[in-house]
Order: sequence, then C-alpha cells, then structure tokens
Amino acid sequence: MAGPVQMSWRLGDMVLDALARTKRDRPRVCLVETASGDDARYYAMLYEAFNVAGCDVTQLKLFTQPSADPTERLGGSDLVWVGGGSVANLLALWRLHGVDEAMRVAWESGVILAGVSAGSLCWHLGGTTDSFGPTLRPVTNGLGFLPYANGVHYDSEAQRRPLLHRLMKDGTLPPLAYATDDRVGIWYEGVEATTVVADVSVDPSDGPAAYRVELVNGNVVETRVGVGGHLN
Repeated sequence: MAGPVQMSWRLGDMVLDALARTKRDRPRVCLVETASGDDARYYAMLYEAFNVAGCDVTQLKLFTQPSADPTERLGGSDLVWVGGGSVANLLALWRLHGVDEAMRVAWESGVILAGVSAGSLCWHLGGTTDSFGPTLRPVTNGLGFLPYANGVHYDSEAQRRPLLHRLMKDGTLPPLAYATDDRVGIWYEGVEATTVVADVSVDPSDGPAAYRVELVNGNVVETRVGVGGHLN
C-alpha cells in the first residue's frame, strides 16, 4: 500500500534575493502561517527549505495560543515570511493578538516582510479574496503599510482582474493598485514599488508579469512590467 506523498520545497530566486539583502551569513527567518491555520505541513516544508538555504528558522504560531511574544519574535528576525490562505482570518487574529502592531514595529526597524497570496495582500490596504467563499469579495482592512490595493493570482483566477477593476472604479479600493501573476513578486523599498522579480526563469516580454493598475478619469489603466523591470 502506498503511503502519503511527501512534498519538499526549495526556495526560488526572489526569496533567495531577499535573504541576500539581509546581509547576514545566516539570516534569522520567522515563519508565520496564520492564514492556513498554522498548518504543520507548511511549517515542516518551509523549515526544510529555509534551513537548506542556510537560515536560522523559527516561527510565530497563533493556534492554539501565541507561541512567542510577537514583538520579540518578529523584531528579532531579519526576514518574516507570511504564507497563504485566508487573509480575512489572518487579519482578525493578528489584531486580536497584537501581531499587526508587532509587524509594524519590525518593519520600521528594518526587518524584511515578505509573503505569498494572503501574505502579500495583508501589507496593503486591500484587494480581492476568496476568504469568504468561492466567489471573490473585497477585503478592505489590510494593514496598510503599503497604501495601495493589491491583486494576487492575476493570471490564474478569472475573477481577480475584473473585480479589482470594478472595486477601484466604485471607490471600494484605492485608485492605485499593484498586481502580480503567479510566480512573480514586487520589491517595495519603503512604500515605493520598485522592481519586478520572479522565483523561476521567466521571459520578461511575454511571461508572467506585474502590473501597475491606476484609475484615470474614471477608467482603469494597466501598465504591464516584466520581470526585471521597474514599476516607477
């Protein structure tokens, strides 16, 4: 009888680049998987991946109770990685346990904040989410460290782009958003979106990309920026 399939992850180029920017021989990485309910499988795979990359790894769990003081754990890290899942649940629990303010303190002290899906949306003012069911809905109570809307899974989920546009037009979301196709990320320096990066080899002309999405005279204008390009 076959046993369960064992998954193994290795870090992609953009996460390795983020680790290099810590300028540490062994970067201190804190994993935060609140959005998945602190799924033990994700922690196991991420621990392995970051350990192989030469990091000292820890975590901040909130189930069933906080595993450490959020301000100490996050502030003592060089990079914080936030996983995907329900951004609505993540935001509610972070605020309940003071993780939101601890994240801000860490960010303002120079800790690199990073993540995927919910771990991207959370830093922005809001975006589109499937936290409430299969039909996408807006989330508007993001942490707002980055004063824009955010569009994730832009090329893989058909509801994402039109809903983001509609929410910008009706004022639910701010008039400037940054969106990414899967496997693509954006570097922010302070609150400025700078460089488009990817975790795999991507053709910048026709591969997955990032987008600056603006509301101009009531119309949504998208500017595609390929990997390696600059958003401003």
